[in-house]
Amino acid sequence: MPKKGGKYAEVGMEMQVQSKRAKVEAVCSPSVMNFESPDSLFASLISPIKPEEFFREYWEEKPLLVQRNNALLAAYYQSLFQLSDLKELCSQGLYYGRDINICRCVNGKKKVLNKEGRVNYAQLKKDFDQKKATIQFHQPQRFKEELWKIQEKLECYFGSLVGSNVYITPQGSQGLPPHYDDVEVFILQLEGEKHWRLYKPTVHLAREYNVESEDRIGNPTHEFVLKPGDLLYFPRGTIHQADTSPGVSYSTHVTISTYQNK
Repeated sequence: MPKKGGKYAEVGMEMQVQSKRAKVEAVCSPSVMNFESPDSLFASLISPIKPEEFFREYWEEKPLLVQRNNALLAAYYQSLFQLSDLKELCSQGLYYGRDINICRCVNGKKKVLNKEGRVNYAQLKKDFDQKKATIQFHQPQRFKEELWKIQEKLECYFGSLVGSNVYITPQGSQGLPPHYDDVEVFILQLEGEKHWRLYKPTVHLAREYNVESEDRIGNPTHEFVLKPGDLLYFPRGTIHQADTSPGVSYSTHVTISTYQNK
């Protein structure tokens, strides 16, 4: 089980400077997360799985898929970040590279489609609609208070930095090739549906990011579709790829990550 507490105090001041940037507040239903303590927050995040079971059976061991079919939770997840937030956020001054990347998986490779400088919403939406580009939004908690609160509690819980990225992928498209990460990953499905495939690790509990070729990874060990309100966890080193199927207008999910060895 991870060490609880410790590092948040050290990184708090740095993160507070970023938090002074304007935040976009979504109108949402009452929180279905329990913010009373770091322990209660984590328990509500992975519910109905109990933390004891999670750390005994899944943490650094194997993926966990929680499919909830819960309308209240789905509405809450959607409030964390939506495609419709981007227009207002772009007006506040977002920049390619620093705040947003746009990319698409082409022939098993990541193709970055960033422009230069400040992000123009009309151009961003055009690339999304016409080029089928995935929008990767870096550290959205800078603008979204509820995500900030979640990550603050998780940093206290894990005693480690917690980061996040939002991925918005249009229908019939995939943003990233098969790869594995150097972090423990929690996926929250916010809007639409995302088709996921997970594969057996080639490096156990990897400490660096790497892209894997299709002919090397074999058949998926897990294949499923995430819907709003669903949660997915997998350990670092787990090879994965995800796409938005044709017929689904788009997918939005947030990746919350921790335990990076930096």
